[in-house]
Amino acid sequence: MSLKSERRGIHVDQSELLCKKGCGYYGNPAWQGFCSKCWREEYHKARQKQIQEDWELAERLQREEEEAYASSQSTQGAQSLTFSKFEEKKTNEKTRKVTTVKKFFTASSRAGAKKALAGKLKEIQEAKAPSPAIHRQASIETDRVSKEFIEFIRTYQKPGQDIYKQCKLFLDTMSHKRDLSIEEQSECAQDFYQNVADRLQTRWKVPPEKVEKAMDEVEKYIMTRQYKYVFCPETTDDEKKDLAVQKRIRALHWVTPQMLCVPVSEEIPEVSDMVVKAITDIIEMDSKRVPRDKLACITKCSKHIFNAIKITKNEPASADDFLPTLIYIVLKGNPPRLQSNIQYITRFCNPSRLMTGEDGYYFTNLCCAVAFIEKLDAQSLNLSQEDFDRFMTGQTSPKKQESDSFSPDVCLGVKQMCKSLDLLSQLNERQERIVSEAKKLEKDLIDWTDGITKEVEDIVEKYPLEIKPKSQALAAIDSENVENDKLPPPLQPQLHPAPTPWCS
Repeated sequence: MSLKSERRGIHVDQSELLCKKGCGYYGNPAWQGFCSKCWREEYHKARQKQIQEDWELAERLQREEEEAYASSQSTQGAQSLTFSKFEEKKTNEKTRKVTTVKKFFTASSRAGAKKALAGKLKEIQEAKAPSPAIHRQASIETDRVSKEFIEFIRTYQKPGQDIYKQCKLFLDTMSHKRDLSIEEQSECAQDFYQNVADRLQTRWKVPPEKVEKAMDEVEKYIMTRQYKYVFCPETTDDEKKDLAVQKRIRALHWVTPQMLCVPVSEEIPEVSDMVVKAITDIIEMDSKRVPRDKLACITKCSKHIFNAIKITKNEPASADDFLPTLIYIVLKGNPPRLQSNIQYITRFCNPSRLMTGEDGYYFTNLCCAVAFIEKLDAQSLNLSQEDFDRFMTGQTSPKKQESDSFSPDVCLGVKQMCKSLDLLSQLNERQERIVSEAKKLEKDLIDWTDGITKEVEDIVEKYPLEIKPKSQALAAIDSENVENDKLPPPLQPQLHPAPTPWCS
């Protein structure tokens, strides 16, 4: 089997990582293949179109309601109530209902209900509130980031004061927009990043390298304070996606590096250390609060992967080698809240980091790896559908390592034990296969017998068997005419003398 066919389910062309609009920046599956800039343009177009359609629908419904009201008024004539009388009657009816409901509650019952409600709210707050240790840790980190941010903007003098003022205004504005959807809050954050960057470049004439550094500090200051409100919010299905991905990865625990064509040999100590560091970095991503720090974890993980490939192959790693290895690292590490972290970075990271540079490249590959894991099938791993289903259901697992692949430090008893376990596993598989085939054969025989019996019964029913009486034996041809005198006598044989020879 060629290498190309082996990797047909994993290989991703580098052009597929770019924005599908052709702008040259990196795209993202979360943005439907667009980059951050193009996605915002498409989002605004779709939003304006939806607003226009909603406005037209509201106007049409209002016109229909006015026409229906006018029609009803014309048919009722003098018998209909005027609008003022109708409102008066409606108000009186509502007051009467409220008074009736209030009679059901005495002072004591209201006090008891209020006390019960307060207790229930207290329980909910205690359940949702983080532990004091976590709260103290978050407060300490927030204070530390605030001090670092203030010290940083002092180096920018007047532009720094303007940055600080804009950040405080943004945080105050966002505190009053908690009820907005997470997409709308993300839009606000992206607009804020863009406005601050433009302000530094156009108004204060700050050099591009200093603008980039300032935007990193702005993102760190803003998102450290916003983290608890916008990371995996209850209004989204991020948590549900996290559980689905974790369950999927656990079900794929049997996938081996050979199935993914991973060019990494963990038997080499240096490579094994690189793999462990890569897994540690991808898991550590969840502990970070700033999108840039989460991206840094992905970048460190990716660099460890490239080093592991380089050591194994004794040559620089290629992109075709990187993606399968990244998929293997994700499967082996099963990072917590993977989808929530990806969505958080997508929504609130400085868009310039995701559109270009190594951070954007590695993040795009991680998104591709997760998408591949979610859609992984038998063809992607070059397995038969039967074997894939057996592995997924846990009925069996791929072959374990042979005894000659163990390190020299492993004792002979352990090697023999693993070999025996492998042999028992193979015998068990053969036994299960034989039993399964025997049951199938038995079922086929029963079905065949039942089918033949049914066919015979149908034929007998369609053509019933009729038993006729035994016919008499055939008599001589003249037996019926024994007493008949009209028949001629039977022929008798006649003797003729032999002819006399002629004399000469």
